[in-house]
Amino acid sequence: MKTLSQFLDRIANWKTLFVIFVIYMFFNVVLFKNAQEKINQLAGKKVEIIDVTMGFNPQKTLQMVADYGDDARAYYAQTEMTTDAVYPIVYAFLLGVILSLLYRDKAYKPFYWINSLPFITLIFDYLENICIVSLLQNYPSQSSTVANFCEIFKLLKWISLGFAIIFIVYGLIRLLLSKLSTNSH
Repeated sequence: MKTLSQFLDRIANWKTLFVIFVIYMFFNVVLFKNAQEKINQLAGKKVEIIDVTMGFNPQKTLQMVADYGDDARAYYAQTEMTTDAVYPIVYAFLLGVILSLLYRDKAYKPFYWINSLPFITLIFDYLENICIVSLLQNYPSQSSTVANFCEIFKLLKWISLGFAIIFIVYGLIRLLLSKLSTNSH
């Protein structure tokens, strides 16, 4: 963690943030939007994507896998192993750079490796993706165990991401208060 944290501190600047943000937006606005549309088309109806659902509901996940249909399942699995194999790296670096910029050399830094927190989210995301691909590729055989692990990893992904967002908001508030304090003197 220390090496990753130091690396993020080294690369963190506004130019890096801008480049990673553009890549992040490309994934969300183009790649995932197109993938969602293609999955809907192949399923023959509007369907949810397991990755973005909230809560803990293994039965719902198994039902979603069944509802996709063969072609949508195959395409979704392919997307998980390509586009969604790269995306966690992109958002982890984006959030890591933001956290580095907010907390580098600050007395109120919550803990030394705060900028590495998004990489914990990345690990849970990959574990979730492995479960999703397993469920998609092994259908019609459905494993409640894999669905449960999928839901656990998804929940841990969202919780760790929530903590990263909380630390970003806290850092932004501290930065704003610092700027207001400096301007009032």
